[in-house]
Amino acid sequence: MKKLILSLGVILIGATFVHAQKAEPPGGLSEIQAYSIFYENYKNEDYEAAIRYGEWIAEGMPRSLKGYSKFDLERNLDRLITAYSEASKQQEDPTVRTEYLQKGLEIFEKVFEEFDQDEIDLFEWHMDKGRFYQEHSDFLENALEKASKEYLKAIEMNPERATKIGDGYYIQVTLQQLVSQGKKQEALDLIEKTEPYANSKTKEYFDKVRNQLFDSPEERIGFLESQLQDNPKDTKLLNELADLYKQQQMLQKSRQTYQKLYEINPNYQNTMSLAEIAIQNANYDTAIRYLKEALDKTSDNEQVAQVAMKLSNAYLNKENLRTARRYAQQAAQNDSDWGQPYLQIASIYGQAVNQCTSGRKMEVKDKVVYWLVLDYLDRARRVDSSVANTVQRQYQSYRPVTPTTEEKFFNNWEKGQKIKIDGSLMSCYDWIGETTTVR
Repeated sequence: MKKLILSLGVILIGATFVHAQKAEPPGGLSEIQAYSIFYENYKNEDYEAAIRYGEWIAEGMPRSLKGYSKFDLERNLDRLITAYSEASKQQEDPTVRTEYLQKGLEIFEKVFEEFDQDEIDLFEWHMDKGRFYQEHSDFLENALEKASKEYLKAIEMNPERATKIGDGYYIQVTLQQLVSQGKKQEALDLIEKTEPYANSKTKEYFDKVRNQLFDSPEERIGFLESQLQDNPKDTKLLNELADLYKQQQMLQKSRQTYQKLYEINPNYQNTMSLAEIAIQNANYDTAIRYLKEALDKTSDNEQVAQVAMKLSNAYLNKENLRTARRYAQQAAQNDSDWGQPYLQIASIYGQAVNQCTSGRKMEVKDKVVYWLVLDYLDRARRVDSSVANTVQRQYQSYRPVTPTTEEKFFNNWEKGQKIKIDGSLMSCYDWIGETTTVR
């Protein structure tokens, strides 16, 4: 009998305790009455009154209200947090303001305890809590550090979504906090996780952060090399390393790294990188091989023009004037507003005179070719005003060596007369096949 009485006592005490924990609306109002007043005050932005008639919702966490089927606990908890946040701004006493904010933070914790990921958007709630800390950072201890922790939780859940919110703003805030705390590895991990989804502005910020994190290029190289051991075919790491090697004049390592990139993916960019290295080393045969390969890998007119000009330069350095001219012409055809191809052809014809007069004295017929050089200089200036100064300087070099008045007289050349530059002028100019005008 004593055991039965004891058991009944425990049950009664338990029932009393449960009843005591149930939150009651203020003033003897029913739940639906209190909720209606809370919601009306919330809509009218009377946040103090909204809290007075709504705080019981956060205390009791009712999933439903009798007589009102549209009640949504999550939505109303969010409204209460907003009410505490806005009401805090109306307090002059910073201690009171902080107390309001702490009430808001307590609701966040209740949300995380009450709901699971199938019921609410936990990502958005962590983002909101981070914003709450950030907005009230002057009144909450270590608020920015705590905000970044909330953002990190959201980032872990969905790095793409987090990165795209606010054009990367929250990623930058979080990264800045990690850097300020000296958490280098965590910062680098965050960059690696979010960079694939970042826009150009955020990526520029990532580059600045990387520069902050490493005291020297050598330290950064060491870090990237260690990363590459785990991901030997990571093209992003390889590209960054290749550029750093190049900046530090570690040319052999730079070439080897670009070679790896080419072996992984022999695309236009990687082919051009090997071509550039060959050009820098004056290895023109290798450069020509890669440049021709790159030319077959692009249909972009501007890129075709650029590659063709590099091919022209390579052949010019090999003194193959005819082929050098052909690629300069191709460059001009693909970029008609670019003056450099015409300057190149002018230079090629100037070098043609040097080749033809090697070992003999220059004759007046050789000088005629310089009129053709001037024709191309004029054309370069006509299509591209940016080369005007270069044209002016070259004019000063070529004009004095064109045929003199006396030489024109003895050859019966009159101003405006057309002269063919080909084998009929001299056999060594037979490949040129162009016409110039007596000046």
